[in-house]
Amino acid sequence: MSGKILIIDDDSDFKEAMSTLLEAKGYKVVTAENGKEGIEKIKNEKPNLVMLDVMMTHKSEGFDVARAVDSDPSIKGTPIIITSGIRKEMNLSFGFEPDETYLPVKAVLEKPVKPDALLNEVKKHIRK
Repeated sequence: MSGKILIIDDDSDFKEAMSTLLEAKGYKVVTAENGKEGIEKIKNEKPNLVMLDVMMTHKSEGFDVARAVDSDPSIKGTPIIITSGIRKEMNLSFGFEPDETYLPVKAVLEKPVKPDALLNEVKKHIRK
């Protein structure tokens, strides 16, 4: 395995756990604390895949970041996997699915993320 993965999440424990898992599989991992920093790192680091939380500095930040990436020609096409606990946190009875307009991502994984499910999605969507 190889490739660079950017984790955009404000939960340091989650970032540490996911970084350990991904690095053990041969991926290089970089992290960002919020959406603004994440977009800068997407532009500068050119990751092969982004793991993106939804609720950071505000409740829809991850959705906003996904749409911003999709609308910026310099980074459009960067694969994004949403990793979020928004359904549980907001007590929502529905989930979120990738959508070309509202949620332009490859997959949505509910926290706590199962390691095998994450690794399968990463393998499926990482840009070579």
